[in-house]
Amino acid sequence: MDKLDKIFEMQKAFDDDLIRNRHLEDIKPEQWIQKQTLAMISELAELLDEVNFKWWKNEKPLNEKAIKEEIIDILHFFTGMCLRMGMTSQDVFDIYMEKNKENFDRQYGKSTKPGYELDK
Repeated sequence: MDKLDKIFEMQKAFDDDLIRNRHLEDIKPEQWIQKQTLAMISELAELLDEVNFKWWKNEKPLNEKAIKEEIIDILHFFTGMCLRMGMTSQDVFDIYMEKNKENFDRQYGKSTKPGYELDK
């Protein structure tokens, strides 16, 4: 099994367990996305705290383990959102590949989207 497939499988098992044990069956998909987005914002703020973004404070040594854990917390919520929207790991891969190509095209002036033309 592919690693991303395994992550999706494990997240689905966790989400299903959470829904069952916490009696969250009535939450609509869009409400889940809202809640997961807020949770992800919270995790992003925790990540910011780990990387000394407060320039007005003395820097603390970076805790790489804590940084990696915050990134994984973000991945949990991201994966949960994907599942809630009916996306598979294959969908994530395919859409990522399309978007990555578009992002490169934008940087080289090949995008049809306005605003990415190269200076001549």
